[in-house]
Amino acid sequence: MVDLQGQYLAIKDEINAAIQSILDATQFIKGKPLTHFENDLCAYLGCNHAVGVGNGTDALQIAFMALGIQPGDEIITSPFTFIATAEAAALMGAVPVFADIDPQTYNIDPAQIEPLITPKTKAIVPVHLFGQSADMDPILEIAKRHNIPVIEDCAQAIGATYKGKKIGYFAEYGTLSFFPSKNLGAFGDGGAILSNDEELLGQARLIANHGSKKKYHNEIVGINSRLDSLQAAILQVKLKYLDQYIAARQEAAQRYDTLFADHPMITTPYTAPECNHVFHQYTIRVPKRDALSAFLKERNVPHAIYYPVPLHKLPVFAESMKDVHLPETDRAAAEVISLPMHTELTEEQQVYITTTIKEFLETETVTLTS
Repeated sequence: MVDLQGQYLAIKDEINAAIQSILDATQFIKGKPLTHFENDLCAYLGCNHAVGVGNGTDALQIAFMALGIQPGDEIITSPFTFIATAEAAALMGAVPVFADIDPQTYNIDPAQIEPLITPKTKAIVPVHLFGQSADMDPILEIAKRHNIPVIEDCAQAIGATYKGKKIGYFAEYGTLSFFPSKNLGAFGDGGAILSNDEELLGQARLIANHGSKKKYHNEIVGINSRLDSLQAAILQVKLKYLDQYIAARQEAAQRYDTLFADHPMITTPYTAPECNHVFHQYTIRVPKRDALSAFLKERNVPHAIYYPVPLHKLPVFAESMKDVHLPETDRAAAEVISLPMHTELTEEQQVYITTTIKEFLETETVTLTS
């Protein structure tokens, strides 16, 4: 699904030099390497403040803590994403409330949010899924009308734009993940919190450092979550290439689109006109998805299903969500399949992948009509 080795080899000398500089300095936690990366990240995204943390899940939890989320509070978010978004809320004792998705973008449908708002609603968390921004204007309008803070979960969409501006700082907080397979991936875990509000970002930084600005003078109960210097140095090198990586992904997505063009049984990814899709995943919809998955395994074609079980049906939430009905989410979970998408993907590989998928669908068409 990703070629991390190929990506590393292309910039091996720069990465190795960055790692060696940290080993030589032996400053593994905090210090200039982290500050330099945070500053470069802000410059790239156009935001005012960033703090590197241990991973994307920590970034979400810290944002919830900074907003004062309490047990019993409700967090409205998407049911069609990785569990981390809802998990971070649940770790705070809050209750995830799921709004159905837009069937084209797979992002939270703004029209489904407002009916779910109650006096207990304390945050709205849109997830910019698969590399495309959620429709932020109506989400922010709803949030402003009800005086509810918003946290953008940007884990899959760094560099994506909405109406010409990069995501991550439209709201009170934006959160990032630098998991190795992300468009900007570390060589281990990592994450960041973004904000244009100095006070809000200061609170997040305080929480991430044991609730302390000055060593041994802890002001509040915080957690220990830091982006270490090695990862910061690696990410600072890779950040220089992020636009190049995005362009390569977009080119690969266009090739997929062309190779699948007008196939009656394949729905290719939709890009909303106000968005610049960075294709963390290239996700199609097909009939008999599970049978296709089995067929691709036989042919050694990498693929993944994000997400076969939506959050409201996971065992951890299923009992409390048994009366929740989210038809668009359920349909997507039964039909989507993601294909290899990375910066080293070749046309030859894509031709093989798409030919194999079309072969399966042609066999299914013959079976259905015979």
